[in-house]
Amino acid sequence: KAAEEEARRKAEEEAARKAAEEEARRAAEEAARRAAEEAARIEEIRRQQREEANRKNYVAPTGGTGQDVVDYAVQFVGNPYVLGGSSLTNGIDCSNFVMRVYEAFGVSLPHNSYKLRSVGYEVSASEIKAGDIICYQGHVSIYMGDGRCVHAANSEDGIKISPKWNYTHVITIRRIFND
Repeated sequence: KAAEEEARRKAEEEAARKAAEEEARRAAEEAARRAAEEAARIEEIRRQQREEANRKNYVAPTGGTGQDVVDYAVQFVGNPYVLGGSSLTNGIDCSNFVMRVYEAFGVSLPHNSYKLRSVGYEVSASEIKAGDIICYQGHVSIYMGDGRCVHAANSEDGIKISPKWNYTHVITIRRIFND
């Protein structure tokens, strides 16, 4: 009788182990399926953004004021964000966005959100104006005026205008053009 009980207990343990393994396998498959769907969704967004970017007519930069910088930068809104990307039309990250926009005006800036904290000169939040570079922890944007900023946000949103420039902690505000 003890041997039968032991055999039954082992059979139950084995069945429970197999059920747990099957549940873990199903959960892993479901997680992989969801991750693949999310990756496909983001790739489709990027594809649509690239197509739209290729249909736009871009205007070369003119002038050399902060407002000129903003006017140039906003024509890229809707284009894709790509980590490490360097193309204003086909994919770019936040620091490269700022760097490339200013590069069009003959200003050489680093491709590094941390290093951008020391370019130009610092201004206070009360002095902020169009064209100023806003540095956050690990992110940068360009102030547009009226409380808004333009930036390469993330894979889902791409280059966009945010209605609130200080949506997260601001480390410093840097001015390049003193116009």
